[in-house]
Amino acid sequence: MIGVEEAKRIMMGHVRPLPFTPMMLDLAQDHHLAADVKSQAAHPIFDMSAVDGWALSGEGPEWSPIVELAAGQTLAGTLQPGQCARIFTGAQVPAGAERVVMQEHAIREAGHIQCRNGLPPLGANIRRKGEQFTEGELLARTGDRLDPAFIGLIASGGYEEVEVSFKPWVAVVRTGNEFIEEGSPREGRIFSSNEWMLFAALRKEQCEVDDDGAFIAADDDADIEDAIKQASAADVIITTGGVSVGDHDRVRAVLEKMGAEIRFHGVAQKPGKPMLFATLNGKPVFGLPGNPRAVMVLYYEYVLPYLRAMQGSTDPLPRTDYLALAGALTLKGDRAEFRAVRLRGGKAHMLADEGSHMLRSLIDADALVYLPAEKRSWSEGELMEVHYLPK
Repeated sequence: MIGVEEAKRIMMGHVRPLPFTPMMLDLAQDHHLAADVKSQAAHPIFDMSAVDGWALSGEGPEWSPIVELAAGQTLAGTLQPGQCARIFTGAQVPAGAERVVMQEHAIREAGHIQCRNGLPPLGANIRRKGEQFTEGELLARTGDRLDPAFIGLIASGGYEEVEVSFKPWVAVVRTGNEFIEEGSPREGRIFSSNEWMLFAALRKEQCEVDDDGAFIAADDDADIEDAIKQASAADVIITTGGVSVGDHDRVRAVLEKMGAEIRFHGVAQKPGKPMLFATLNGKPVFGLPGNPRAVMVLYYEYVLPYLRAMQGSTDPLPRTDYLALAGALTLKGDRAEFRAVRLRGGKAHMLADEGSHMLRSLIDADALVYLPAEKRSWSEGELMEVHYLPK
């Protein structure tokens, strides 16, 4: 059995980068850039007015209007001292104008413009060319995940499409005989939830999943092998159940029979101790236990970072902070733990320590705290490593 850090190091050492494709910006949210983006023009692209008002040339005390400029209109000539232009927000400031006075700070009398509260300073209310970025400036780096602000910035730099990584295709294999199925007896069986949770989580990441649902297998070797073979067309395979050490836990044996390389099996952590990671013909296989809470914690801590690394993310691990613990904590055992917390007032408030089959506290949680195996007690106010959940 290995530790959490070693398991993540091994996993990330077997990342298979995905190919990339051009994509229109309106479809690119949450995709990762496959190439740096440098601006094709400065922004603002010219000196523009930040307000509705008057563009003034010279020191005054009054100016004669000669033109009106709305956004998209320009003055071919140059304003001379004593002249001004009626100008609206976003319009190009004409040559010769040194400042813009807001319309509510101007007075028009006898056909001339005067400043109500004195002459504004040089450059007042003018957004200068290149104020945000210059032509050729780096706007976004390879691996950056595009959010609406990033997309707006890139569009401002003259782009309508960018190169992004494909989203991974992920197949889910659910194993076990204990589930209630149509036409099957209900006595002694349970409702299945793991595949539904994983589909929801994967679709939130915009991954491709099989429309027909999970590949369902009993705990029979031939059945499991057939399901994994069907799933192996995908970029990533996730199995649930069948990775512990019982007589009916057959996933590892089946994978080895199929020629998979077991990279690790068993991590000193809670929940998710039986976790398995393998490669089958070079493709990653995540063998997750059957308990729902363990499945979700392992998805957040292992599977999701791997999926993002495949897409070229340079920072695929959970967003991490160090926050004060709201109350003392003592743990038993010798395994690292991932516990649910709610974040309030800059502190981490521990939620109920539920069993690996329970999900309720994950609904209320903002983050997971990582409690390393080598430390067993924390005092109130002590800093803890917090991994934000992607909610």
